[in-house]
Formats: sequence, C-alpha cells, structure tokens
Amino acid sequence: MSEFAAVAGDRPLGVFGGTFDPVHFAHLRLAEEAADSLDLARVRWIPAGLPACRETPQVGAAQRLEMVRLAIAGNPRFEVDSAEVEQALADDARPSYTVPTLARLRETQVCGAQRPLVLLVGADAFAGLTRWHRWSELFDLAHIAVAHRPGFPVDATSLPEALAAVFRQRFSPDPKLLAAAPAGAIVSFAMTQFDISATKIRALLSKRRSVRYLIPDALLAHIQEHHLYSEN
Repeated sequence: MSEFAAVAGDRPLGVFGGTFDPVHFAHLRLAEEAADSLDLARVRWIPAGLPACRETPQVGAAQRLEMVRLAIAGNPRFEVDSAEVEQALADDARPSYTVPTLARLRETQVCGAQRPLVLLVGADAFAGLTRWHRWSELFDLAHIAVAHRPGFPVDATSLPEALAAVFRQRFSPDPKLLAAAPAGAIVSFAMTQFDISATKIRALLSKRRSVRYLIPDALLAHIQEHHLYSEN
C-alpha cells in the first residue's frame, strides 16, 4: 500500500503542484494558509517533472524536487510526491499535466476514489484555467481552492465566459463542504501577500545578489553549494 493511501474519514487533502524553480516563501505561505483556512489534513507538494505550459525550468527536475524537500522539512502537514519527477527522469518522459496527475492520485493504491482532494491554485492561474489541458475534467477529480489577495475575492465578471459559468455553478463560500464530496466544488481563501516570485529570485541569484528572507535558509545553502542559478 502507498505511504499516501487514504484512511476512511480522512479530512480533505490539499494538492499543490508547480515548477518550484525555486520554491519560495510565497509558495510556503499559500500551502500553510490553505491548510488552516480549508481544514486540510495535509498538503501534498507535487513538483512538475516536465512542465507543459511554461518555459523549460532553469534547474533540472531532481534538483527542484530536492529543493522542495528542503523547504518543507519539519512541517508535519506537508508531504512530497515525487512521481512526476521520477517520470520525467525515465526513458518515457512526457509533459506533466494536472488531469493525469489527479487521475494517478485517484488510483486505489494512492488516495482512492472517495478521498476529498483540493487542488490549490493562485487567482492568476485560476483565471487562465481554460488554457489548461482537459481543464473541464479537473472537477471530476478534485475540488479547486483559489488563493486571492485579502479584500479582493474572485470576481466571476473578470473570468473568461466559459470559466465564469462554471465558477457561478460550482462556487461555495463555505469550505466545510469540501469534506462532503470527493470533488467538484470551487472555494476561495485569502492569503498573505508577498512580492516574491521565482522569476525575481532567479534574476537576483544570476547577478549574485542576496535572496535571504525570500527563501528558507536550508534552500539557500543548497543553491549556493550546487551553484544553481548562477550566470555561466
């Protein structure tokens, strides 16, 4: 049985995927505040092996996985799923898409069909959801929780027409309903805002400028030890 296998009566499990090139404090706070706001049992971090909708990561999949492990170490509510990275390192590597990832989690030996899964996304990513691979199938596999700025909740009128219709149909202001079904709802939560991005961190590192207090110290030490993100 998988180490992640569900137990009857489990609270919802957060699913947080991303390139994490590198992971930083805004990622960590999103996951932490989602766990609190949505009463999640845990948050499973899933680094993408070969991101399908972004430029090629500057750092390889194995290093990005290790950086996530370092960043979340010591938080009992966080866990790492390495399957997408392992796939990317295999001979049959293929792009990471969210729907196949969620389908894998739904396998009996992983989370099963009945465990409530909650896909965590930022407001900007959610607004672009209709560009995701097989996006309408996401709701068959998981709930979606959208992180937004305090005082600026998700506004259906700002979304693409197809997504706005789905949002109006599926949105609930009550996160407690996440535990009532395995998938299908949209909820939102406000999160502390940080002016931090992986792009900014990579730019600072390439110029040998400080990124202290933007990423965990253990991660900074790893980056320096392995000379990641440095200009050639």
